[in-house]
Amino acid sequence: MSTDPLAAPDTARDASAGWEAVVGSIGPKVRALRRERGLTLQQLAHAADVSTASVHKVERGDMVPTVTTLLKIAGALAVPVRFFVEDSEPTHAAVLTRFGDAVRTGPVVITGPPDRFRSSGTVARLEPGEERPGLRRAGETLLVVLEGRLDVEVAEARYTVSAGEALHFPSWLEHRCRNSGETTAEIVAVDVPDV
Repeated sequence: MSTDPLAAPDTARDASAGWEAVVGSIGPKVRALRRERGLTLQQLAHAADVSTASVHKVERGDMVPTVTTLLKIAGALAVPVRFFVEDSEPTHAAVLTRFGDAVRTGPVVITGPPDRFRSSGTVARLEPGEERPGLRRAGETLLVVLEGRLDVEVAEARYTVSAGEALHFPSWLEHRCRNSGETTAEIVAVDVPDV
């Protein structure tokens, strides 16, 4: 314990370190959500009605946003403002997702929180004859077929992707998947948004 009467108490230093960590995490959280939603800096700024320079400075940690700016950004990203100020230090370096039989009832997201990871993944099953259009956005998609076979159309080119094969393509191209086989196709789709 310090004998200096002017020295800050340990609790004050701990509190200061706590809020500094929260403020320091705002920019990375904004950037991660913007990327996860496939938005450019300009698109987010327009949606939030703030300048592009402000969004850029917030993301880089060069500026602490005002409450008003943070509310606007949170609204544009469709998250509560508390998302940016809650202490969300990960307790573990990795995120384990168990999906097992859950994928039988629909696609299962196999992704960690967007404030920590850029990519997003989904496990899905397509029944024979089922077709799904792809979501067009800046970035890339890696499609892995675990079981069955898929016909994938990417910008008018057609590919047949069988079990044990993968197809990697820019997500901004028009694309769709169709199970033209006679058995269920099980796939993993990993999307990485553009920076």
